[in-house]
Amino acid sequence: MSMGAYDEEEHERRAKKTGQVDTDFSEMRTEYHGRLEFDSGDSADALLDQFKEMKGN
Repeated sequence: MSMGAYDEEEHERRAKKTGQVDTDFSEMRTEYHGRLEFDSGDSADALLDQFKEMKGN
């Protein structure tokens, strides 16, 4: 079969495979218990100054 030729069997196989939906909900989502910290870093002005400095080099 040449490259790009239509393969009806392959098309049917893929259609059947993608048509199946996994409905197994036995695995529940795990819950995260803990603490999250977010560091916003420098201010927008400081970041713009850094960008201008980098762009100049």
